[in-house]
Amino acid sequence: MSPELTALALACLLQVGQIMAMSAVVTRSLGSDWPAGPRDTPPPTPLSPLAGRLRRAMENHFEALILFGAAVLVVTLAGKTSPLTALCAWAYLTARVLYVPAYALGLTPGRSIIWGLGLLATVVMLLAGLL
Repeated sequence: MSPELTALALACLLQVGQIMAMSAVVTRSLGSDWPAGPRDTPPPTPLSPLAGRLRRAMENHFEALILFGAAVLVVTLAGKTSPLTALCAWAYLTARVLYVPAYALGLTPGRSIIWGLGLLATVVMLLAGLL
């Protein structure tokens, strides 16, 4: 498996981990009735700050993962994988791993810088696939 595909698989597993962590914190914050129910109504109490941050970090990774997955697909199918695209793939994954605790801890502007590095790595991969 190419480094880019390996990083994509690990990024998907990171997303699963984020879902599990967010679900655990939300359940601890709200109890099990509302999270296990149909969620037709807003939560009975606001989410804790940590639960809200973990939810937003998880949602952000869903968005970023779409672009990263497309970038991996482009360089792989175009036969444009290279040491640069491998480095970018690992940079993206590293940024996303660091983003979760940075967001959970409310680190600013660090969180935004980490996010930007992950986006930059994705854009470089897309450009490498086009050139």
